[in-house]
Amino acid sequence: MTENSASNPSAAAETSRMSSARPVAVYGAYGHTARFVVAELHRRGRPVVLVGRDRAKLDDIGADYPDAPRWVAAADDAEALDRAFTGAAAVVNCAGPFSETTLAVADAAIRAGAHYLDVAAEQAATAALFDTRSEQAAEQGLVLAPSMAFYGGLGDLLATVAMGDWPNADEITIAFGLDSWLPTAGTRLTGETNAGHHLVFTKGRLSPFSYSTEVSDWEFPAPFGKQQINEFATADQVTIPRHLDTPEVRAVMNLAPLTDIRDPATPAPSAADERGRSAQTYLVEAVVRRGDRERRAVVAGRDIYAVTAPIVVEAVERVLAEEHTATGAVAAGQAFDAESFLRALTPEHLTRFETFTELPAEIPAD
Repeated sequence: MTENSASNPSAAAETSRMSSARPVAVYGAYGHTARFVVAELHRRGRPVVLVGRDRAKLDDIGADYPDAPRWVAAADDAEALDRAFTGAAAVVNCAGPFSETTLAVADAAIRAGAHYLDVAAEQAATAALFDTRSEQAAEQGLVLAPSMAFYGGLGDLLATVAMGDWPNADEITIAFGLDSWLPTAGTRLTGETNAGHHLVFTKGRLSPFSYSTEVSDWEFPAPFGKQQINEFATADQVTIPRHLDTPEVRAVMNLAPLTDIRDPATPAPSAADERGRSAQTYLVEAVVRRGDRERRAVVAGRDIYAVTAPIVVEAVERVLAEEHTATGAVAAGQAFDAESFLRALTPEHLTRFETFTELPAEIPAD
């Protein structure tokens, strides 16, 4: 709970009750990932408001949710956003490129007195929200939770679990193992707009990404095993240093999905089960090193886009239930009990969640 709620349990219960009766607005509601988010909110019984820039696409998804209000609003139309978000308890921004939507949609959420969450993988957009909007949101008792998704939120939660009671670490690495990566149209667009602007967190600060093609080996847990990897830029490198004390945050990925996403001929994902998930599988491992010891936390699952929905919706549920520990702009592991959060997603959404502590570290030679 927030400090104010903790000091007044009856007020917290009333706030939670009132929030549960108010809808959650989903901006960009008709996108690939957004459709999973809307479906997950609906499954949990949350009233939803569908918001986006395209009337025809809103009407298309609205056919599946006839009771959900629909509002057309461009990100640069403050009045339209204000109308769409009036009465909302929270806003979930699923509309990329987030460099164009994050601050405008977050500002409208703040004006509406609504919590703001997004699924951005764009480092600069997430950093800008932390740097420019946190104080204002905190003054109003609101949570701004960017990158609450496969990239950003999931690695941050894993790193927080692995860190445990260590006050600091020498290095945190998030290793992504994907059997494939079939990118959505939104991912393609983000890649185009974000090209040349990626960052890495090293020596205690964000610096330009090197785009090195050098490969090395990484021993993933089964079933991925030993894989060649390349350095990767992800929102985790922005969120993790906001609350975990370390000078180095690395992200790496095996080569197969990187080859997929760099190939313009790679198709978009297609549904392979009744939930609409693709057949893609993944394993994500956080490794926290301190001196000659390391701690690890691992999750596995299916479809990196589909799993974003339960991640961001679980965050919505916890924020509206006053089960968060901070206000303002927050990272996933900063705002929530990380282990409890991941266990709530297992095994329905994550097929595996394990932790390994106090292992001898493998420190590469200079």
